[in-house]
Amino acid sequence: MAAGTTYSKMFPVSWTELHRDAKALAWRLADAGPYKGLVAITRGGLVPAAIVARELELRLIDTICCSTYEKTKRGAKVEVLKGTQAEADKGEDWLIVDDLVDTGVTAERVRQMLPKAHFATVYAKPAGKPMVDTFITEVSQDTWILFPWDQEAVMSTPIFELKQKRR
Repeated sequence: MAAGTTYSKMFPVSWTELHRDAKALAWRLADAGPYKGLVAITRGGLVPAAIVARELELRLIDTICCSTYEKTKRGAKVEVLKGTQAEADKGEDWLIVDDLVDTGVTAERVRQMLPKAHFATVYAKPAGKPMVDTFITEVSQDTWILFPWDQEAVMSTPIFELKQKRR
């Protein structure tokens, strides 16, 4: 998507749904191993990585910390703030986990660092899907995934009040 493009769809994900989807990801990954360890892409990949690591009994867990600028542009700048010990062998027999592959710019940068690793995400959009080996749910490129850590409970407006505002 071009910079400034608005998302036309919203896909809210609850904690329960995220846990279910991350566990489904672990099921798909179970026969693809064994893995030396797991690399979570921060920050979004931390929660799914914890669930996958538990399910696959992985104890060696590392992170790659990235910051992406111009997130909606192809070729955006990805700054690696912290690398991983998995780089020593190009990620061979390592598992990479992230919450989402969107445009694919972060995934592409991580792939450069760990080309032999198995890359898995819970959610994938069409532009980034070619960058990952395994994912659970595909959503359209114009969909904003609202993760549970970006939500908070607030009182909803009763229908009666909503109708009054429209008049």
